[in-house]
Order: sequence, then structure tokens, then C-alpha cells
Amino acid sequence: MNIFRFAGDMSHLISLLVLFLQIYATKSCSGISLKTQELYAIVFLARYLDLLTVFISVYNTVMKLVFIGSSLAIVLGMRYHRAVKQSYDRKLDTFRHYVLIAACFLLALIIHYKFTFQEIFWTFSLYLEAVAILPQLVLLQRSGNVDNLTYVFFLGAYRALYILNWNYRYLTGQGYVSFRYISGLVQMGLYADFFYYYYVSWKKQAKLELLPEASQVAIEIGT
Repeated sequence: MNIFRFAGDMSHLISLLVLFLQIYATKSCSGISLKTQELYAIVFLARYLDLLTVFISVYNTVMKLVFIGSSLAIVLGMRYHRAVKQSYDRKLDTFRHYVLIAACFLLALIIHYKFTFQEIFWTFSLYLEAVAILPQLVLLQRSGNVDNLTYVFFLGAYRALYILNWNYRYLTGQGYVSFRYISGLVQMGLYADFFYYYYVSWKKQAKLELLPEASQVAIEIGT
């Protein structure tokens, strides 16, 4: 544990809580990709299989349970909560995420630290987390809806802080797994792409909001 890892954990936790509160407070998940949230739920379930066999600390156990519980609550809310699921952009959120699941699991079988059950699933979760944002990125490009995507900024901060954590561990002789570092860089690259489209979509919405009311009426009549 170091300051970068702790700050990363907190940013990760905030991202989940922000998304959870946004969904249940507004009763809306418009603009949020269910496919991405399902991928994150799979990531946590695969990564924390050691909950059943290893105890590290109370902090570690509580954080794992919170990540699993909150991600499952988000998925269940988007799928089954009557008010929330009505706002889900089902027709736009069509990314075939099962392809990512299959590809990442196959990659984990080929490139891993140790060929054991838990290590394969841990490595799989690492690869899957790196690309889990893809369905959300595609949905943003299609819908241009940025209203409920504040949580992604905290996810980006979490990944950036974890890269600093790995650098710190390397410099202090604690080592790091090279493919974990590479997957983190891939994820940061996808976040950079996401933030670009987020900014473009936000800028377009801001321009529309600045239009005079009469101009908006004229636009509506013209369309």
C-alpha cells in the first residue's frame, strides 16, 4: 500500500458511488452503457475470487465487497428497476461485448504470470478492464448524451493513479507485472479517446443551450 494506490482506490470507489447515486437519484440511466457496466461487474467477480481463500486485511476485504456489490447493483438497476430501465438506450447500446470477454479470456490463457485457476481469472480481469470502456465510448459517439458520465472522470483518475503506483513500486524495488502495466496504458489510451468525444458532445450541447429561445423554436419548426 502506498499513497498512489490508496488515492486510486478512493477514485475508483467514488466513480462507482457517483454512478450508483446518479442512477437511483434521477431514476435515469440515459447515456450509460449497460454493456460496459456488465463488463465491470465481470471484472470484479473474476478478480476477487480470492475472497473465498485469502484474507489480507479488513480494508482489502471491504473494498472488494463494495466493488462487487455496487457494480452488481448498477447492473441490476439498469436491467430490472422499472423507472430506470425505461431510460436505457437499448437500441444504441449494441456493442457485442461477449467478443471482448472471449478475446480477453483467450489472451489470459496465453499470456499470464502463473497457470493457476485464480491467476488466469485475475489476468483475464486485468485485460477485460482495459477494454471495458469501449461499449460506453461507442454509445457516446452514437447518442452524444453526456449527462450521466461524470463517473468516467474518476475512473480515469483511478487508472492514472494506479500507473503511478506501479511506477512507485518499480522504483522502490517492489516490482510490477509488465503486462499489467501495458494493459493500464491501453486503458488510459481509450479513456483519452473517450474524453475527446465527451468534450465534443458537451461542447455541442453547450452551444445549443446558448441559443436564444426564439432561435430554438425556429429550429424545432424547421425540423
